[in-house]
Amino acid sequence: QVQLVESGGGVVQAGGSLRLSCAASGRTVSTYNMGWFRQAPGKEREFVAAISWFASMTDYLDSVKGRFTVSRDNAKNTLYLQMNDLKPEDSAIYYCALNLGTGWGTRRLTDFGSWGQGTQVTVSS
Repeated sequence: QVQLVESGGGVVQAGGSLRLSCAASGRTVSTYNMGWFRQAPGKEREFVAAISWFASMTDYLDSVKGRFTVSRDNAKNTLYLQMNDLKPEDSAIYYCALNLGTGWGTRRLTDFGSWGQGTQVTVSS
C-alpha cells in the first residue's frame, strides 16, 4: 500500500521553472525505480523521466533532457522533478509512479503503478 501525491504545479511563462514534488506514504520507496509521466489534453500519457532506486541512474525523454532534472530524497520519501526553461509543449498534468519491478530502463506506462492524482503544469507563451 503506497500512496503518491504530486504537488508543485502551476502556471508559468515560457522559459520559467517549476519544481514538482511527489510525496510517498505507506512504505519506504527508496528501493523502487520511480518515474514521472505527463498527459496533455487529447494525448496519451507519456514518459518524462525516471530515477533508479537510491538515485544511482536517471533517464529522460529526449525533449526534456538538459532542462529537467529528476531527483529523490530518501530521508523524506519524496521524488522531485526540477523543470527549467519550460516550453508551452510541456503543459500537461504530471504524474509520478513506482516501477512495478520490471527492471531499470523501461519507459512503458504499464510497467508503473501506484499513480498519484497528478499536478497541473501550464506554460504560457
